[in-house]
Amino acid sequence: MAILTVRNVPDDVHRALRVRAAEHGRSTEAEVREILAAAVKPEKRVRIGDALAAIGRKVGLTDEDFAVFESVRDKTPAKPLSFD
Repeated sequence: MAILTVRNVPDDVHRALRVRAAEHGRSTEAEVREILAAAVKPEKRVRIGDALAAIGRKVGLTDEDFAVFESVRDKTPAKPLSFD
């Protein structure tokens, strides 16, 4: 995991962080991690797996359809790249 240092945090902001952390039963450091995660990874972000599943549902794909895909898929291992 990365380490992040934030300098020159105003006293009132630090105090508010400590209060907020106490309200959530966390350390100040854990509270800051939660705030940062919520800011950069919002729950409404598009997740590729969810998006693909939604497309499959929209067009009506079933488990049987996927079984057909699996049965015709080329299972030959890919050849490694050569930079010669």
